[in-house]
Amino acid sequence: MNPCKIAFAGTPDFAVPTLRILLDLDVDIPFVLTQPDRPSGRGRKLAQSSVKTEALKHGLEVMQPLKLSQADFVEHGVVTPDLMIVVAYGLLLPNWLLNWPRLGAINVHASLLPRWRGASPIQHAILEGDSQTGVSIMQINSGLDAGPVYGRHPLSIGKHENAGSLHDRLSTLGAKFLGELLPKIISGVLPLVPQNKSQATFAPKINKADATMDWNQTAEKLACQVRAFNPWPISESVTADGKRLRIWEAEAVSQHSTAPPGSVIDNKKHMIEVATGQGVLRILKLQPPGGRVVSAKDYLNANSLEGMRFSC
Repeated sequence: MNPCKIAFAGTPDFAVPTLRILLDLDVDIPFVLTQPDRPSGRGRKLAQSSVKTEALKHGLEVMQPLKLSQADFVEHGVVTPDLMIVVAYGLLLPNWLLNWPRLGAINVHASLLPRWRGASPIQHAILEGDSQTGVSIMQINSGLDAGPVYGRHPLSIGKHENAGSLHDRLSTLGAKFLGELLPKIISGVLPLVPQNKSQATFAPKINKADATMDWNQTAEKLACQVRAFNPWPISESVTADGKRLRIWEAEAVSQHSTAPPGSVIDNKKHMIEVATGQGVLRILKLQPPGGRVVSAKDYLNANSLEGMRFSC
């Protein structure tokens, strides 16, 4: 590979394999940009990002600016990179930073663009029942994941796969795919292909309020929601007596029910089956308030849901 200074910008676990790929390629990494340390956990102690931990392990210079000010970069004599690679940094980069490296900035995005532009492409792919997703290596412009694409690599989504598993597979795939394309990008032989904006779909950030289950939805849709929101924020529902149960694993079953949506229609066979707007959802793993995650069988050994109905 041609000598090239490649800066890296990323924050969570998803970005770490890509940083490791750059280290394996033995490129010159003048600095790593990541989000500032933030309070975390019950004790609200300051915690550093996964990328910062990895970068410091390898003796890389880490920058954690509160704002991306060109004046601050100049004042501190930051080395001008030839290229910047961005993976889940957490903020949109200002135009001056995108134009600063002579080769611009490229992003490893966890979808087959233009499908699922935005902050939560993994969850939205599962929510919508997609059978396939993938990664895209794109040049960043001022739009939201709207830049031209160097390449896409598809990946099948398992029928029962949750967002945690898919996240890890896409993280590994994105790093490997970037490593394959990077020499061609640096040498300028890999063409950029504009996205078809008419085919764009958007994946806004997921928040905890999205986790409440609407039993008027179909069983298939609710099963997708449970998978999409595992490991965060975890789908949940409140019983008529006020218990908030978190649903970790569930599946749609081909069964018709005339019971009102949210009604528990079977909890006597070591399983919990709930009527929905269309079909039946079988809950396989759940978590009671203040408790641990248990199987439906273990939950029913200590609790009864007979005649119970979840709030819609």
